[in-house]
Amino acid sequence: MSELNGRQRLETPRGTRGLGFHIDVEAVGRVSESIARFLGTGRYLVMQTVVVVVWVSLNVFAVRLQWDPYPFILLNLAFSTQAAYAAPLILLAQNRQENRDRVSLEEDRARAAQTKADTEFLARELAALRLAVGEVATRDYLRRELDDIRQLLVDREHGEDEIDSAAGPRPPTGRK
Repeated sequence: MSELNGRQRLETPRGTRGLGFHIDVEAVGRVSESIARFLGTGRYLVMQTVVVVVWVSLNVFAVRLQWDPYPFILLNLAFSTQAAYAAPLILLAQNRQENRDRVSLEEDRARAAQTKADTEFLARELAALRLAVGEVATRDYLRRELDDIRQLLVDREHGEDEIDSAAGPRPPTGRK
């Protein structure tokens, strides 16, 4: 009996058939954000106001051009359709902005933690340097110590001279 491949075997479930239609989520998100940004501008508000005024004016005053009589049902339908698309687009844009804000906040927290760690490290290093500098002899300290030693040597020489003069001449020791 010949072997059947995966497509022909009955115990193997058939894969889902794709429609061959792929939507780029990022592209849709960018487009929805740009539309939502435009819907939030004064330019859009002015354009919509002009369209509504022209629509109402033509349907009230131009008797021959009345395509939407007084209750303006077609205008109402247009507004409803616009609202039906605008709300999800705005929500999608808000969700994308929320994701960007969350990522930015996480980066800010990480940056703040790194800055804090760096600051603490530098504070410890500075404290260690201050301790090390405190133990290092300063120029004034060394000068004072050398002056004290010089004074001791001068006093010692002066004391030996007094002892030598009081004792009288010394016998030669053979040292030069």
